[in-house]
Parts: sequence; structure tokens; C-alpha cells
Amino acid sequence: MNPKVFSETIKLSDGREIIIETGKLAKQAHGSAVIKMGNCMILATVVSSYEESSLDFLPLTVDYREKFAAAGRFPGGFFKREARPSNEEILTMRIVDRVLRPLFPKDYHAETQVMLQLMSHDENVMPDSLAGLAASTVLSLSDIPFDGPISEVRVARVEGNFIINPSKFQLEVSDIDMMVGATEESVVMVEGEFDQISEEEMTEAIKFSHEEIIRQIKAQKDLAKKLGIPQEKREYTKATEDIELEDNIEKEYYEKCYEIAKKGLPKSERSDLFNNLKEELLSKYTEEEIEENGKLINNYFSSTQKKAVRALLLEEGIRLDGRKSSEIRPIWTETNYLPSTHGSAIFTRGETQALASVTLGTSREANVIDLPTDQGEETFYLHYNFPPFSTGEARPLRGTSRREVGHGNLAQRALKKVMPIDCPYTVRIVSEILESNGSSSMASVCAGSIALMDAGVKIKKNVSGIAMGLITDGEKHAVLSDILGDEDHLGDMDFKVTGTEDGITACQMDIKIKGLKHEILIEALNQAKEGRLEILKKLNDNISKPNETVKAHAPKMVKVEIKKDFIGIVIGPGGKNIQELQKETDTTVVINEEDEKGIVEILGVDQDKIDNAIERIKSMVFEPVNGDTYNVTVVKILDFGAVIEFVPGKEALLHVSEIAWERVEKVTDYLNIGDKIDIKYLGTDPRTRKPKISRKVLLKKSD
Repeated sequence: MNPKVFSETIKLSDGREIIIETGKLAKQAHGSAVIKMGNCMILATVVSSYEESSLDFLPLTVDYREKFAAAGRFPGGFFKREARPSNEEILTMRIVDRVLRPLFPKDYHAETQVMLQLMSHDENVMPDSLAGLAASTVLSLSDIPFDGPISEVRVARVEGNFIINPSKFQLEVSDIDMMVGATEESVVMVEGEFDQISEEEMTEAIKFSHEEIIRQIKAQKDLAKKLGIPQEKREYTKATEDIELEDNIEKEYYEKCYEIAKKGLPKSERSDLFNNLKEELLSKYTEEEIEENGKLINNYFSSTQKKAVRALLLEEGIRLDGRKSSEIRPIWTETNYLPSTHGSAIFTRGETQALASVTLGTSREANVIDLPTDQGEETFYLHYNFPPFSTGEARPLRGTSRREVGHGNLAQRALKKVMPIDCPYTVRIVSEILESNGSSSMASVCAGSIALMDAGVKIKKNVSGIAMGLITDGEKHAVLSDILGDEDHLGDMDFKVTGTEDGITACQMDIKIKGLKHEILIEALNQAKEGRLEILKKLNDNISKPNETVKAHAPKMVKVEIKKDFIGIVIGPGGKNIQELQKETDTTVVINEEDEKGIVEILGVDQDKIDNAIERIKSMVFEPVNGDTYNVTVVKILDFGAVIEFVPGKEALLHVSEIAWERVEKVTDYLNIGDKIDIKYLGTDPRTRKPKISRKVLLKKSD
């Protein structure tokens, strides 16, 4: 029996189409759909357990995977099977998760898994642009409680015109690369990179994206209607409530929490006082009461604490550490801190500290990208590490977390826009977070920027970053600059913005409430600009332009162009020549073929040794030009002429008949070993196929 298929078509403003289809595949999932654009196809499914988990949060998992078969490729490596997700796949998971998670009921704690799989690839379609639409569609077609639909789009700008879901080729010439996620009413997520654009341009791009998203949301609703999906969602066990207990805790502890928050204490002291207050509360109950209602008591205390902190901000404009809403924490910086790295910097803002190191290398150290949808190399990348001691915790290290991948990517995108196009090095930044109390990714941007300058990398200018927050009760609101970790947790928005004095280079925004007014977004952007410029001044006071040269112990990079035909000569049989060259000159030599040319990269610490390597390579690829004159060295005397050397290793015979106009009886009457003479290159002898050279043609012929 053929399945009954239902579909909806979304027409983009430029005429392209997105088709959402359900009813054919994966029908045992609680919701399934195929999203098509061109030849690109994503299979999306969602399953949510009917049993509540014991966790006090939503155990939501978003998985996005790109199948190599979708692009007609084999997985790289020894094992020909897709393994753990790539960084790029993790970033897509995070972008989708951040929009979906706030739209589930707060008391819904059932294990929920959204799976997105690229089944067919189209080189003109970037599949991650469709991931949010795919996830929302399957949730809307299920009985899972979800306050959607939503959608996500990528927006680019080419020659002043906005493009929704651009191709990779369009993105390469765009000055905007931004993902926007939104409900019908408001924008809830923004993440992207920019070529130093203004706040107004960014706002315009967000508005354009939202209009497209609204059309995609309508298509999801229309498809759900076709299927007869009921408005009511599945029943689930609601969270236990005790209004009387909640009221009692709030009455007794609201003012106490308010007073602690008002003191403007450091993080550790403030946490101790709040913990003491909680212990005081718990001590009033018996063990039996705590066993029965312990979770509720903790939740109601946390809720009271949150209300007090938020009220303090809205009523008195006082923050947890005593700052005003637009005030930035004290900053200090230091460059050249690590003696053995190629560049380093410390950036400390309040209780957040990042130590950045820079390493310079050849193209051999580039980060290889091998995905079904993208292949290439990154010659600039940033790694972000968030050890547990940075927050005063002790926990086992279990590899790189998704959070570390996401924060590192944001900092990398922020700095990438100021990297020189002709940078000869592969550049790696590692940001170690040594203290954390909010905005550690932005501290990584600031530390990374001045570390690059310290390393002598010719970046265009410094980049700073700031994290903005928001507290609102629907009527009053406060936009917060340089938020603390607690303000992120208790607030309604986390908005990170990076940029130079000329404009924005990257951003990441997550909004935790519905219906954020457009005016508040503009206010946050303008306040972020003020903070960004203030931080930039601190960076520029430390170092405002890159060091003229790399450090003495850092490798110097020189590039030499050679003809494509000479690549094999430089490498030699089995790599013999290049290996000997590296060993004898103490350099690293890498050869790449580009545009029918060979690009030789020479990396070394000692300039004399680098110069030696250059000369040796030039000798290997030396090729005299017909008609040119050369000053050469006599290296051997023969009865019938002299052997001369153009460059070490490149010899030719100067025949006795070409030494002088008169008859030469004895070569040594004219030439001796070690003599420097001028000769003219006359091409290749057609009979012997050997170089033909002459001394006499440069001499005056006697009468």
C-alpha cells in the first residue's frame, strides 16, 4: 500500500522553493518529516518518552548528522563509518537546541530526542540553514508539548542585497553570515559573523530574516492542519506545587535575599551568604519533611532569590556586584606573559580571566575540514578550554564539551574578520579560562586579539567583545553591560557582541522570554557599542598595533614561488632533496601546488639558515634565460674548455672555441679555477641538447 504523503511548499523571495513533506518515512517516530531544497534532503524525527525522567530539567538532545553517502563520498580515515560528530555538526546542534529548549514547558522532563540527518546533499544548498525548520516541523506534527512552531534561516548580503539561505559560493562574497531563529512574534536567537558592519545594518538583516521566518512558520501550521494534528498536546505529570509553602518561603526570605544582593559582594562571598541562608531555611524542617519536600523547598528558595535580585535591578538599578547597568568591571591586561610561546596575553575583567597563546606554523598545521558538505583547510583557528578550577569546582575532565566548541567558534569568528588575507602562517590561538564569572568567550576574544598583536601577526586592528543582559517584568526593563554568570542565569537575555571601532565582527544572542520588543534590541546593541569601545581603549592602551617582527624564538616564514615542473626536483626521489635541505638548514619546508605554480614555504628561527635554504632552492630551480648575461665561477679546467657554475649544482661547459675570438691553445692562459667571468647564455645546442654559452661574444673583436 502506497503511503499517503502530505506536503507544503515555501516560496522564498527569490523564487527558490523549500518543500516540507511527511507521511512517507520513519512513521514510528512521534513526528517525522523530510525537508527538501533543490537536491538537498534532511530527514527529521522526534521521539519523546511518555515516562517522566527523575531529572529536574528537560533532558533534550538535538542530534544533527551529515551522512557521507548524501554527497556520494566515503568517510575519511581507516574505519569507513561515520563516528562522533564533527565540530561543524555540533555547532548546528547548538544553534537548533538554543531556539527549541525555552519553548518546552518548564515542568516537562521527559527524555526527548530530535534527530536531523542529511540524506542528500546539494552543493548550492547549505543544509544547516534548514535544520531549525526541520526540527520545528516534526515537533509541530507530534503530540509533544511545544510552544512553537519556530524556524531558523541564514541571511547573507551580497552587493547590498539580502539573501535568505545563500549558497556557499554566495556566502564567500557576502559581508554578513548570520543565523536567525524566531517564533512568529519575536526573534529568540541570533548568531553570526560580519565584515565590521554597523548596528543599524545588523538590525535590518534581523528584520528581513524574521519576515521570511514568519512564512515558514505559516507553512508548518498549514501542514499540521492538513494532517488534522489536534491543538491539545499530550498529558504529562505536572510539577508538584505547594502554594502555601512557596508563599511562606518568599515572605520570610525575600527581604533577606534582597539585602544580600544589595551588598555588592564578590561572587564567593555572595554565594556563601546565600548558601548560609538556604541552610538556615532547611534547618527549620525535619528529615522527613526534607525527604518529602526537599526539592520544592530548594526550588522555592531559588525562585525567591531570583525575584529579589531582579527586583533590585528594576527598582534601584543596583547589580549583584554593585555596578550600574552600563558599567563595565575593572580590566587589566598583560602581553608577552609566556616566554616560550610565539605570542601571549592575559585579559582580566572582574572575576573572569583568559590567558591566550598564539602558535605560528606552516600550511602543514592547517586544520583539515573533511565533511560530506565541505572540504578544505583552516589556516586560522581558536581553541577554547574551560577547566573546572575556573569556577572553583572539582570534576573529571571528559574531553571537549559542546560548550567549549561553541564558545571557541564564536571567538574564532570574531577575530577571523581582522586577520590579514596574505598572512603567511597557519595561526592557532588557545584560550585558557583561568577564572570565570560571566563573559569568558568575550574575554577570549580580547585576550586573543592582543596576543595576535604580541605575536607580530598583522591584524587590521584590535577586536573587543562584551556580553549584554536583560532584566524585564514586561513593563520596566534594564539592559546590563558585561554581565556576571549569575546575571546570565537569572536574566532574560544573553547577547554577546564583538567588533572593532569600525563595526561588528560577530554576535551571539539568546532570548529567554517571549515577545522581546524591537526597541529593546536596538537599545542593547547601542549600549553594547559603548561598552565595546570602552574595552577597546583598554586593549589599545596595552598594544594598539602588531609588533613589527615575530619574536626572536618564533619561526619566520618566507614563501618562494617556483615553476610547477620544478616541484619534483626540489622534493627529490623519495623526498631525498627536501629532507636533506631541512636537515642541513634546520628549517621546515612545505611545498604546495597553487594555480599551476609551486609555493615553497620555508619556516625557521634563524634568518641566516632560512636565507641558506632559499639560496639552495633557487639553485635547484635555476633556469638560464636565452640571451641573458650571467656572472659565473670557473670550477674546472679541461683541455677543450672550462666548466663554469651558474649557481651551486648548475654547471655548463664553456667550450674552448667560445673563450676568446682568437685561437686558444691553452685554456689556463685565459682562465683559472675560481675566476669570476661574464658569459652569455645562447640556449640549448640542438645537437647535444646541452646548454650553449659563450664568453667571446661579450668581448671586443680585434681587427
